[in-house]
Amino acid sequence: MSIKGLFPIDKWDFESESILADLPETEIAQLMRRKTENDYKKGAVIFREGSYPSGIYYLVSGRAKKYKVDLDGGEQIIYVANTGELLGYHSILSGENYVDSAAVLEDSVIAFIPKDDFLESLEHSVTLSRRLLKTLSHEFSVLANSLTMYARRPVRERLALQLIVVREKYKSHGNADAAVEINMSRDDLASLVGTARENVVRMLSEFKEEGILETKGRKIIVRDVKRLIEVANYK
Repeated sequence: MSIKGLFPIDKWDFESESILADLPETEIAQLMRRKTENDYKKGAVIFREGSYPSGIYYLVSGRAKKYKVDLDGGEQIIYVANTGELLGYHSILSGENYVDSAAVLEDSVIAFIPKDDFLESLEHSVTLSRRLLKTLSHEFSVLANSLTMYARRPVRERLALQLIVVREKYKSHGNADAAVEINMSRDDLASLVGTARENVVRMLSEFKEEGILETKGRKIIVRDVKRLIEVANYK
């Protein structure tokens, strides 16, 4: 089921896949001329906070998480990236080391694009530079919404909202009516929501009792997305 008209997903999704969408073939060829593709097993780290950025990463297939690690070694997931999205370009643009880490949530294929090729393409492509600026501005709005959510919303509403957002990440674009299976560990979901794993497990059980979702192992299937939107209480 589509949530178009029911929930403003654009306020919570970076949508960086739009950066390269329908770029002229010559510009894509220039950007990708020295790319290398690698297979990443679930849980593999793409880059770590504090390391030097030698290029950007294009998610050919699969999903990844961007996260910060606190002093106690705990993770706070900032964002879940989907197939077609770019990772690591913020640090290239700022000229700084990575300010966060990234790892794959499932077996994925990722293309590495050298820093020089990315910057050269950015310099010569008006379309690419404009899209990147638009995306960066949009991401600032998304992060501002997230900060407000963490500061003011109870955990139940935060979990509902994140399930809505993550559900969109796991949707099959080929069949909009197919049931969406969210294949994410409870630890990652808790990190995304900003709460303890025990709270997520308890609230998922509550949602099951209310007929909002069902679970199959670690998979979560949202059965009543309208009810989930009501619980999220987004206004």
